[in-house]
Amino acid sequence: MVNHIPNQKRGDCLTPTTLDLLGNPLDFIHEDHLREREICAMIDRIVDAEDPDRDQARVILSFLREELPLHLEDEEQDLFPLLRRRCETEDEIDKAIQRLETDHRHANEDTPGVIAILAALEAGERQPSDDDRSVLVRYAGHARRHLILENAIILPFAKLRLTEGDLGTLRLRMMQRRGLDRLMETSDAE
Repeated sequence: MVNHIPNQKRGDCLTPTTLDLLGNPLDFIHEDHLREREICAMIDRIVDAEDPDRDQARVILSFLREELPLHLEDEEQDLFPLLRRRCETEDEIDKAIQRLETDHRHANEDTPGVIAILAALEAGERQPSDDDRSVLVRYAGHARRHLILENAIILPFAKLRLTEGDLGTLRLRMMQRRGLDRLMETSDAE
């Protein structure tokens, strides 16, 4: 297993996942999952509030626009293919991954509507309607069910089956996706 970076700290889930956790990409993905749970809780607070907090809408929008797409790519382009290569037939990982890929497609379809609702709130244009609140409730509920599957099946199998080389590849690809690979090359050259 990849060693943890000294002094790395778990975030508060109120801000984007700390890049220090990329030392172990599975820890980073797990922390992203915790962050997404906090985003779901913020969505719940918006749904339940008579006068929803525009600052919370801003945080959720940032997550949906900037963090979530990277996280989905981390899983679809790298983690899932690595698991398909490494898992045993009896692990039945393909069935779980197919379900998650379907969930990702639904998230990609539903996210623009959620963004539109939250953008209108954040801009002070309007409060969420009852229909908007229903959309937000469904979105958060779906995300929570998705996270349960990832945390209960995908991450444990990743910890069990992925090799050091796989984790190194996953880490590099996640760093490239975030533009951090160039920073590593520069510090290595010094």
